[in-house]
Amino acid sequence: MPNALVLEEVTKRYGAFTAVDGLSFAARAGSILGFLGPNGAGKTTSLRMALGLVAPTSGRIEVLGSADAAAVRSRIGFLPEERGLYRRMTPIEVIAFLASLKGVPTGEGRRRAIRMLEEQGLGEAMRRQIRSLSKGMAQKVQLLSALVHEPDLVVLDEPFSGLDPVNQQALERLIRDLAGRGATVIFSTHVMQHAERLCDHVVLLAAGKKVFDGPVDDARAAAPRTLLLEGGFTTADVGALAGVEAFSAEAGEDGHRRVIATLCPGAATQEVIKAAFARDLAITRLEVREPSLHDAFIVLTAKKAA
Repeated sequence: MPNALVLEEVTKRYGAFTAVDGLSFAARAGSILGFLGPNGAGKTTSLRMALGLVAPTSGRIEVLGSADAAAVRSRIGFLPEERGLYRRMTPIEVIAFLASLKGVPTGEGRRRAIRMLEEQGLGEAMRRQIRSLSKGMAQKVQLLSALVHEPDLVVLDEPFSGLDPVNQQALERLIRDLAGRGATVIFSTHVMQHAERLCDHVVLLAAGKKVFDGPVDDARAAAPRTLLLEGGFTTADVGALAGVEAFSAEAGEDGHRRVIATLCPGAATQEVIKAAFARDLAITRLEVREPSLHDAFIVLTAKKAA
């Protein structure tokens, strides 16, 4: 499939400070891409360059087949990190007005606004002024404003910020629906769990540099698996097992010892478990823990720093 967004060796400097350093990645059309990293990693600057809001110092950017994002702006939906709505307007008025800026006739914009507000549980609030809405409700309105013109590329900068768990779950469903109808969704976040549940592909950023670019499962594979063992044994018993690279211990329940063992790269989990039982360790609890995207990010950023 063609790529909806391509960045090649894109750099942005502000004087002596390099906010983004030689960033390259591509978002495949119809996919969900997570643009991840801690605060200050360069995510917002990168997205603003991709949308033509900030000029790169160097590098090449292509958006929906165009070298100029302004030329395809009507096909892009953008939710900025800084939220802002006309506080004395109603949700219907705001959404219809912003839709008109993307070429949607006012009447059609109002019809779409009413439908979308009702679908998102905001039917009772659609004729109240924005200033009377809760933060979460206002954020939903701004998100719908970015989607009302049915864009091909949707860019969401920290969309989950400020939402309660119920509304975060609703937003995850909405993102899946967007990709289901063929739109490309790129969202930035520093919360790895959202990306783990949603993304086909992730780009991890740290200090303005890319540390990973690929499928979520490949990223997770960069971090070690762990075993949680609890029972009546010593830490030396666990440390002697083939395939165990390191371990940490703490007091468990009923006076037992709890050990979290980090496995060596490539170590077969089953073989380590077999070795533990072969040594006749008194194990009362055993749990295999696969690495999370958060674990992988810590490992990958540490490797990059090294």
